[in-house]
Amino acid sequence: MTHKLTPGTAALLTIPPLLWAGNAVVGRLVHELVPPITLNFLRWVLAFALLLPLAHRVLRADSPLWPHWRRYAVLGLLGVGCYNALQYLALQTSTPINVTLVGSSMPVWMLGIGALCFGAPVTRRQLAGALLSVCGVLVVLSRGEWAQLLALRLVPGDLFMLLATAAWAFYSWLLVRTSEPAGLRGDWAGFLMAQLVFGLGWSGLFAGGEWAAGRTQVAWGLPLMAALLFIAVGPAILAYRCWGAGVQRAGPAIAGFFNNLTPLFAALLSAAFLGEAPHLYHGAAFVLIVGGIVVSSRRG
Repeated sequence: MTHKLTPGTAALLTIPPLLWAGNAVVGRLVHELVPPITLNFLRWVLAFALLLPLAHRVLRADSPLWPHWRRYAVLGLLGVGCYNALQYLALQTSTPINVTLVGSSMPVWMLGIGALCFGAPVTRRQLAGALLSVCGVLVVLSRGEWAQLLALRLVPGDLFMLLATAAWAFYSWLLVRTSEPAGLRGDWAGFLMAQLVFGLGWSGLFAGGEWAAGRTQVAWGLPLMAALLFIAVGPAILAYRCWGAGVQRAGPAIAGFFNNLTPLFAALLSAAFLGEAPHLYHGAAFVLIVGGIVVSSRRG
């Protein structure tokens, strides 16, 4: 299938990295108020409640979801359960710079999984775009000083993030390489609810493991409630809606490059909300990342 990147599609694929960067900043602000995997579970519980008025029909006995439950169980496992749980697990033993660096391999995973598992061809333009985009992420992570990258040391958490990135790449390919049942085609709320029904179970299972380990303290209050509302509406519902629509329009290989905007947006949002001033290297990184998107999406 030939995909074309239009301005509207580019806008759709830019919104999720912005919201996911906001999710990282909010997660840092409330990290002492709630255990990380419990935070993920709570946000999906709230997202489920918010989607229920729009997509309650998906839960009926005659819903088109149930004959295709295996597909949505896998999508829920990869996109709602595994990716976020593995990312939070990574942050338990690894540093944010290591985790983000491993996550910057997303374009490579998109191209590799597409070629190996879905028979998608890889072009020289896509490889060149992947190199440019990853270089842009490295500029952000190194803060313009390459010596910082040389000081990195891999730990078990980096493996968790590697698995998380692979899970998200596979999830994105499944969005376009498997067909929707007639009753859910074109229904974004129903499609997300179909994933969430199973994803909520997976994320609850992972949260149960965290509780069994003794991490059960939650400091309820206005700050945590405001954070939950934001991450449920933005990074959960809106970001997944835009990502799904953008991937179906542009294809997973091109969409994967937009994921590398996340660390750049995170740096800018940190400057706005955490008092970390932006620098010239942020502009250089933006040029490289966007350059990778443009090069990879051009037709030969």
